[in-house]
Amino acid sequence: MRNRGEDLRFTGMIGGFGTESGLRVVFGSWRDSPFGRFTDVMIQNARGDRTLIAPSQEIADFVSGTYTFDEVLVERVTIARSHAWLWVIASTIEIGARIGGTTPLGRALRLVPRPIATNPTWLTAIDPLARVLSPGTRTAGSAGSDRTEFYGVTTARSIDEVSGEHRRIDFGGIARMHPRVDFGFGSPPARPSLVAVTTTIRMPPAEATAFTPASS
Repeated sequence: MRNRGEDLRFTGMIGGFGTESGLRVVFGSWRDSPFGRFTDVMIQNARGDRTLIAPSQEIADFVSGTYTFDEVLVERVTIARSHAWLWVIASTIEIGARIGGTTPLGRALRLVPRPIATNPTWLTAIDPLARVLSPGTRTAGSAGSDRTEFYGVTTARSIDEVSGEHRRIDFGGIARMHPRVDFGFGSPPARPSLVAVTTTIRMPPAEATAFTPASS
């Protein structure tokens, strides 16, 4: 039997929303990861073109080895938060998102103890249920480079309003995430939302042995 590879854990939040311009946006802000604290942005436009914006080449290489993109950009990505608004800014995109209250799904997720909610065994078991409750959403699946990924969401809040532009084209207002994005095996919920999450990426044994982030 092949030995299991190393598990890499990323703890933070993921926001996802659609826009009236047809752009669909997913951003991740990670307070704890093998690369330290960072924020990245994934974009899919109305034509289906997929772009990754990452703050370093090292992170860009890792993320693009896990997901699929047509374009990869290395840009400084900053994030700021006020009481109600969250901003993510890079050279080619500016995002403002007004965060609302906890969603019904978020309240249900809080009932699951965190050690269980982020455990890969649990996430594998509930993946079929996640697909039914939120079509397109996955909690476990195969990622790029023979990696396996697990999404352990512990709460969810609504995104009630967005503003911003991508390459000087205005978002045109908030919309549902439709069609779903296809960077990887799963997509954020159709309803614009911000979730607290621990993402676990299980590396194949050969890659796990060789993988040493420069920032670690």
